[in-house]
Amino acid sequence: MVGNGMGARKGILFKTAASLEEAGKTQIAVLDKTGTITKGEPKVTDIIPFEITENELLKYAYSIEVKSEHPLAKAIIVKAEELSLNPYEVTDFKAESGSGLSAEYNGKRIIGGSKKYISSIIGISNDILSKADKLSEEGKTPLFFMLDNKLLGIIAVADVIKEESPQAIKQLQNMGIKVVMLTGDNERVAEAVGKQLGLSAVHAKLLPSQKVERVEELLGEGNKVAFVGDGINDAPVLTRADVGIAMGAMGSDAAIESADIVLMDDKISKLPTAIKIARKTMRIVNENIWIALAVKVIILVLSAFGIADMWIAVFGDVGVLILAVLNAMRAMLKI
Repeated sequence: MVGNGMGARKGILFKTAASLEEAGKTQIAVLDKTGTITKGEPKVTDIIPFEITENELLKYAYSIEVKSEHPLAKAIIVKAEELSLNPYEVTDFKAESGSGLSAEYNGKRIIGGSKKYISSIIGISNDILSKADKLSEEGKTPLFFMLDNKLLGIIAVADVIKEESPQAIKQLQNMGIKVVMLTGDNERVAEAVGKQLGLSAVHAKLLPSQKVERVEELLGEGNKVAFVGDGINDAPVLTRADVGIAMGAMGSDAAIESADIVLMDDKISKLPTAIKIARKTMRIVNENIWIALAVKVIILVLSAFGIADMWIAVFGDVGVLILAVLNAMRAMLKI
């Protein structure tokens, strides 16, 4: 009760006693990137059109991204609205999970997605690929857009790392916890973020099902794994991990529902705090168990020799209860 109360004060919701206990055993913290390590509010940094104007490229992209719920789509929507652009009326919208988007416009197919996804549809020249690689090296995510079999251009989007992320990850590592990042972004963007934060491992270009597979690999090695995410695609892996932790403010309803613990204000700095509360709570729980057992064993021994009387027996019951409550209140001290 005290542990849950301390969590609530800090903006951390432990849904069950079991989730609090498991959080304290965490050996590996697996973090999603967008919305967890980063702000989840990416911005358009570069617009590179091919044989059309920047506004035309942005308008085509806006027409399909406006129907998407992906955080990167919001950056394009905001940029288009800043320029007062109106999207084309499209039909037959489709979203390929973790790959790309498409929709029909005037009998032609507008398609947008990652370099890998678009490259699987049409050939892309080395010159264009090198431009995309340069953007990736700068920590940006290049999004390709095409109309039927014609490449329209590239729009680069960058997501900013949260101010508290470096310190939070450092705290986790100082607590002996290995920090791993899983993301659907390309390798270069992921590696740039991982290098900046000093992460133990980075896995990029992962579909939701592949994130589950990565977590299962870590679980198979005998590790206690906590996964932190916020998107609807994170729901399966949140359920699969030993402890699923969702970002409460920006997190999707599916992620919050699937999680064992919810960080109410989306600050990743609450993660090490949650684990500290869990560890301290379980340490006090164990202390109370051993104190109770020790006192009762001593009283049993004294009783066997005829030394213990009724008052000692009362202390063994009520007195131990009071000691346990007083000891439990230590959890309210500063974490």
